Amino acid sequence: MSAKTIMVQGTGSHVGKSVITAALCRLLRQKGFRVAPFKAQNMSNNSYVTADGGEIGRAQAVQAEACGIQPTVHMNPILLKPNSDLGAQVIVWGKPVKTMQAREYQFHASSFLRQVKQSLHLLTEQYEVVVIEGAGSPAEINLQEHDIVNMKIAELADAPVILVGDIDRGGVFASFVGTLELIPEKDRGRIKAFLINKFRGDASLLQPGIDYLFDRTGIPTLGIIPYESKLGILEEDGLSDERIQTNWKPQSPDQISIDVIWLPRISNFTDFAPLDQEESVALTYLREVPDHFPDVCIIPGTKSTVADLQFLKATGFDCWIQECVKHGTTVIGICGGYQMLGQRILDPLGVESNDVETQVLGLIPAVTTFRSEKMTKQIRAMHFESKIEVKGYEIHMGETQLLETLRPMFQVTKRGGDQVALDDGVSVQNGQIWGTYLHGIFDSSKFRTYFLNELRKWKKLPPLQPSNDAPTREQLYDRLADLVRSNIRLDLFYRILDRQLSIGV
Repeated sequence: MSAKTIMVQGTGSHVGKSVITAALCRLLRQKGFRVAPFKAQNMSNNSYVTADGGEIGRAQAVQAEACGIQPTVHMNPILLKPNSDLGAQVIVWGKPVKTMQAREYQFHASSFLRQVKQSLHLLTEQYEVVVIEGAGSPAEINLQEHDIVNMKIAELADAPVILVGDIDRGGVFASFVGTLELIPEKDRGRIKAFLINKFRGDASLLQPGIDYLFDRTGIPTLGIIPYESKLGILEEDGLSDERIQTNWKPQSPDQISIDVIWLPRISNFTDFAPLDQEESVALTYLREVPDHFPDVCIIPGTKSTVADLQFLKATGFDCWIQECVKHGTTVIGICGGYQMLGQRILDPLGVESNDVETQVLGLIPAVTTFRSEKMTKQIRAMHFESKIEVKGYEIHMGETQLLETLRPMFQVTKRGGDQVALDDGVSVQNGQIWGTYLHGIFDSSKFRTYFLNELRKWKKLPPLQPSNDAPTREQLYDRLADLVRSNIRLDLFYRILDRQLSIGV
């Protein structure tokens, strides 16, 4: 193992491990290192398709981009995509292996350690530094026996650990001390520093707590990272509860209101992050039927279309969507949401459920049939109406057939490495209702601006003007690295990375 390694673990989920890992990747790249991210096992329905058609956690794709390299399946060899409260689809090296219940996966977890070791070895041979992300907390004592993502990986990689805590939720000092108390004694020495994340206010007020931590544990605090609500970078594999609204949030008259239904098994909600960053947009995630009708209603992707369709029917969202159409709302379905817009779903192989046929919303004349093989491809496509090119990816096990000749939304021109000419999606009622299998289409600033301006035209608002002031993704990663660099003890960080490494602050 030739690369230097360092690991980011957390006192719990949503403390900011993913974004801190991305920041350290960028910081090291700026120093001239060839650096790569690694997460042995990720549980997330936010996934990304690599150039060779493998599926990995979206967070690792973001971290790879921060490193300036192409994502590969070896950066996240094991991906678990929950499709029920008890089970998940297990994806190994980018390909689905089996859907397992939690206890079954625990039984098999150690057998996947071979692939984890191979992927880690490959990265450490190719790069100078590997920044490793943990999952959840190493102090989850019920999971420690089957651990293949936290301290087990720190041991395999011989990686020092930075432990991140979220002070915005409170109790950060107790969570640091409690984590140390609950992990095995042999692992405590691997934690070299604490990192306080998401702080608001005067950082000097924390000094008594930081002093206590050092006196109690002998472990220094690496830094205090300020809270930033608009990083523009995917923060975690899940969205915190406070970001999922059940009530309409006020907006200014010149904003476009977009409501995304928060399905129980929602996947790839990162599709909408670029819209959420637009000042001209008021984007809300809904768990309950609201008492208003937005400009746009989006049914997102899902890991289990049939189960989440039952959620729509049980909660009344199905009737609300029909009312949205009557009130002039633009209704959009992405991937699983596109399948729900049709008339029927056929599942003769029992891919998702025991129901051979399911009636869906009936807003477009289409029938979807589930297949046993998953489609995972990067794509390039042209939007038919605007002729704008978009890049994205497909992740689905259904094939949708239109029952009438209708205008598609996109023409796919490249799928994987192949040049093609394939129709995708459909647009009906003069574009008021449309669906597509393509994830990532709103990442295109040109398409996003066109989409919003069509809505603004309908609302009799002036069009958005193309802006050269919007930061590029590269600039966002640089800003993130600057934020972390200016709020940590760089000398301590580099001593943790390699005590023999003599790099000045």
